[in-house]
Amino acid sequence: MKIGVVSDTHSLELPPQMLRDFEGVDFIIHAGDFCTTGILEALRKIKDVKAVYGNMDGQDLRKILPRRQVIKCGPFSIGIFHGEGNPQGLLECVKKEFKDTKVDVIIFGHSHKAMNEEIDGILYFNPGSPNDGVVAPYRSYGILEINGKITGKIIKVKS
Repeated sequence: MKIGVVSDTHSLELPPQMLRDFEGVDFIIHAGDFCTTGILEALRKIKDVKAVYGNMDGQDLRKILPRRQVIKCGPFSIGIFHGEGNPQGLLECVKKEFKDTKVDVIIFGHSHKAMNEEIDGILYFNPGSPNDGVVAPYRSYGILEINGKITGKIIKVKS
């Protein structure tokens, strides 16, 4: 199984590279900060989308998306949460959000900085932002693959 992972699109144009890659996934996870429903609708035209709202999302998205969610993919549980507060304390915020929930992966956003790291048996996966060339060190999105185990890959946007 392949899952496309994105966050922090902020109503900006989605990179064609990412859209092409997402055509080959089983579904898409968006970890919040769409900023408009148009991005959600565009992604839904490609594949099914599991998503949460972020701190920059308005009431239109908050009415249809949860703040956080846990989804099952075979034997694995994936937690999804945008994150909040100071980006320097983001990892602790994310850990706290799922401290009483058994998950194998936590997908989050907010900082626009990619992360693909296992800590204490949990994969922490932040795809970065596919269209932020200001705060992020590079533009990126991610792919999770499930094949007996879960592995993540950060993909840099080339153009």
